[in-house]
Amino acid sequence: MHLEKTTILRIKNMVCQRCIWAVEELCKKVGLEVQNIELGKIFLAKQPSANQLDKLTQALKEKGFALLHNREEQIVSDTKSLLIDLIYHNSKPNTVKNSIYLSQKMDLSYQYLSKIFAKHEGKTIGQYIILQKIERVKELVSYNELTLSEIADQMGYSSVQHLSNQFKAIVGISVSEFKKGHGKKRQLLDMI
Repeated sequence: MHLEKTTILRIKNMVCQRCIWAVEELCKKVGLEVQNIELGKIFLAKQPSANQLDKLTQALKEKGFALLHNREEQIVSDTKSLLIDLIYHNSKPNTVKNSIYLSQKMDLSYQYLSKIFAKHEGKTIGQYIILQKIERVKELVSYNELTLSEIADQMGYSSVQHLSNQFKAIVGISVSEFKKGHGKKRQLLDMI
């Protein structure tokens, strides 16, 4: 019995469930046999043809995604996906240090991850985490369902004051000014 090896394609800019659905639709249109799709990854039942890859590359580009080809780009994309999932899809703060979490999930040293990330993104992993957390805070504040104290707790801030100070330093206005609609708007996750 001959088993086909699963082919994994890496995709840049997948940040949410809607991205997964969009990429799945693009794969269907191109005629790919998809086994599974996760943030940043497509698992295929068989190797795509060159024509299918060309069509998929173009379709992904039109929707703001990109096929990743080199190992370092894949590492950066996987790191971003893990962090976005951690920040946006957990209702409880992470109890493990981000460096340990990433090292364990990626099976790479944090020093190596940091070096590759900074090289490709022009910012450190820590800076990226702060920017993503602030965008998540903007989202939660705009829903007006949680108090600032609850948001600070959910996002893993030591206090409301710490959250407020970091928010103002990054956004340029206070949380209450943002809530009133003054100034800055939310950013797209894949643009951070």
